[in-house]
Amino acid sequence: MPLWAAFGDSISIPIFNTKSFAITNKNRRGRLFCSTVAVSDSDDKKSRVVYESLRVLEWDKLCHSVSSFARTSLGREATLTQLWSINQTYQDSLRLLDETNAAIEMQKHGSCSLDLTGVDLSLVKSAIREVRRASPLRPNEALAVVALLQFSETLQLSLRAAIKEDADLYIRFMPLTQMIMQLFVNRSLIKSIMQVVDEDGSIKDSASPALKQSQGQVQMLERKLYQLMDMLIRNENNESSFLEVSSIHGRLCIRTGADQLSFKGLLLSSSSGIGSVIEPLSAVPLNDELQQARASVTKAEEDVLLALTEKMQVDLDEIEKMLNGIIQLDVVNARATYSLSFGGTSPNIFLPQDMKRSLTHEPVTSKVSSSEREWTIYLPKAYHPLLLQQHKQKTQQAWKDLESANTELRRRKLYGGNAARKGEKDTNLSPSEMQVSALELAHPVPIDIFIARKTRVLVITGPNTGGKTICLKTVGLAVMMAKSGLHILSSEYAKVPWFDSVFADIGDEQSLSQSLSTFSGHLKQIGNILSQSTSQSLVLLDEIGAGTNPLEGTALGMSLLEAFAESGSLLTIATTHHGELKTLKYSNDFFENACMEFDEVKLKPTYKILWGVPGYRIITSIYLMSEVLMSLLIWFFQALVITAVSLH
Repeated sequence: MPLWAAFGDSISIPIFNTKSFAITNKNRRGRLFCSTVAVSDSDDKKSRVVYESLRVLEWDKLCHSVSSFARTSLGREATLTQLWSINQTYQDSLRLLDETNAAIEMQKHGSCSLDLTGVDLSLVKSAIREVRRASPLRPNEALAVVALLQFSETLQLSLRAAIKEDADLYIRFMPLTQMIMQLFVNRSLIKSIMQVVDEDGSIKDSASPALKQSQGQVQMLERKLYQLMDMLIRNENNESSFLEVSSIHGRLCIRTGADQLSFKGLLLSSSSGIGSVIEPLSAVPLNDELQQARASVTKAEEDVLLALTEKMQVDLDEIEKMLNGIIQLDVVNARATYSLSFGGTSPNIFLPQDMKRSLTHEPVTSKVSSSEREWTIYLPKAYHPLLLQQHKQKTQQAWKDLESANTELRRRKLYGGNAARKGEKDTNLSPSEMQVSALELAHPVPIDIFIARKTRVLVITGPNTGGKTICLKTVGLAVMMAKSGLHILSSEYAKVPWFDSVFADIGDEQSLSQSLSTFSGHLKQIGNILSQSTSQSLVLLDEIGAGTNPLEGTALGMSLLEAFAESGSLLTIATTHHGELKTLKYSNDFFENACMEFDEVKLKPTYKILWGVPGYRIITSIYLMSEVLMSLLIWFFQALVITAVSLH
C-alpha cells in the first residue's frame, strides 16, 4: 500500500499561515498532490513554476552566452526571446535544430557569410517606424536600409553561386536556403538612396535642383561675409587687439578684446577673459539672407528625404519582412556559432510515445548500436555547458597572459641588452606557464548519462561536492538546449526525448536546514511541480528530503518520488543523502539507482556516475516494513500541524 494511502481521501494541513497543502488520493493507486489554495490562472502558474525551474538551472546564463554570438543588438534580443520561449512544440524544436544544422553547414562551407558587421538593424527598424508615420527619413537611416538591402543581395548571390557549383548544397543548407532566397531585394531603392545620400550621411547637393540652388546661395553669401569680415579686420588700427571671425547662432561676427573699434556693430556677447563678440552693422543684411538661404537648404533636404520616404512606403511591408528575416538569420547563426565554439553534437530528439520515429531518424553518419536504442536519455561524455564555457574563457585569458609575458620579455631583451639575464625567463613566464598548465589539467569532467526506457525515477546519491547537482543541471540544460535548437555539448551521438517542460527544485542544503521559510519554499515548489508536470515532463529534484531530520526527510522523499513515478512525470531525477531512498528500486520497477563515484584512496570524488549500485554509504537494510514508514509519515505531518499551531 502506498504511504499516502493511509490518510484516506484527503487531509489538509495548514502551515505557514497563508498557504495550505493537501494530500489527495485521486485514484486507486494514489497520488501525492500539493498545491496552494489561491490559484487564479493555471497557465500563469505553470509559467511561473517553469521560469523558476529554468532560473535555478541557470538557463539564463546559458541564454546570454548564446545571444552574445549574435552580430546585432536586435539579434541578441531575439535570441533571448527565442531561447526563453516555453511554448515550443515538438515540430518547432525539429525546425530550430534543422536551422542550426544548416547554419553550421554554411559556416563550414564558407561560401555564404552571415556576418552582419556594418549592418545596423536598429536604424532600419527606426527607418520603418518613421516611414509608417510618413515622417522624413534621416540620412543615416536611409544608409542603414541600403546596407541591409546590399547584404541580402550579396547573400543571395553567394548562395546561388555555391549551389551552382554543388547542387547538393541546396538541400544541405535547407531550411536557410528558402529563408535567404525569399529575402526582399530592391535595387531601384538602393539606387535612389545612393543618388541623394553621400557615404558620410550628408545629402548630396545634386539631390534636387532646389537643393543645389539653395546650397549655391549659401556658399555665395558665406563668401561675401568672409570677405567683408576680412576687410573690417584689416582696417582696424589697434594692432594690439586680437580680432577673429566667429559664428554665433549661424551669424558671422567678429570676436575682439578691444574696448573700441572703428566700425559700428551689435554686441552679441561679452565676458571677462574671452572678449566681446560683435556683429558689424554692414554684415546684418547678409547674415539675414544667409539664414534664409540655410532654411531653404533644410527645406530642400527634407523634401529629398520625404521623396525617399514615399519610395520606401511602396515596399515597406516587404522591407519589414526582410528585416525580420535577417534578424532570424542572426539568431540561427548565433546558435550555430555557439555550437561550433564548444564542440556540440546535433541531438536526436523524439517524442516518447513514438519510439519508431526516433529509430528511423538516426543520423546516417552515427554508429548507434541496438543497445543504445533502448535508452530514453543517451548522453555519452556530456559536459555542463557553463562549466565548459568558464574553463574555456579562463584558458584563453591564461594564454593571453602568457603571450603578454613573452612579448614583455622579448622587449626587455631587445632594449635592455644584458639587463635581461638568463634567469629572467623563469621569473616572468613561470606563473603564466603554471596557470596554463593547471587549467589544461583541470578540464571539466564529462559524464555519461544513460537512462533506460523503463525508468521513471532515477535516484542519485553521493558525497557533498561529488557532482550530484552538476549532473542534474547537465541533464536539464542538455534537454533545454535540444528543445531550443542548440547542439548538446556531448562528444558523441546523443539522444533525448522531447519534454514539454523541464521542472527543477535545486537549493543549498545548508540554507534548507537553517531556514524554515526556505524549506517551506522548496516544499511549495515541489508541490507546484507535482501539480503542473505531465506525462511528458522532466523533473529534477536536488537533495530531496533535506532540511529536516533523516526520518522525516526519508518519509517525505519516498512519498514524493512514488507520486512522481505513478503519474507525475515522464522522468524524475532526484539526488539525496538519504540512502534509504535507494530501497524503492527493490519494490518498484520504475526506479533506478546511481551514485557519484568516490575515490577512497585519494579521498576525493571522481565526478563519475556509477549506475545501479548503492551510494558511498552502505545500506545495512534494504527492506523496511511499510507499517513503520507509514507511522513515520503520519508522525511527520502531525509535527507540521503542531508547528503551525505554535506559529499562530
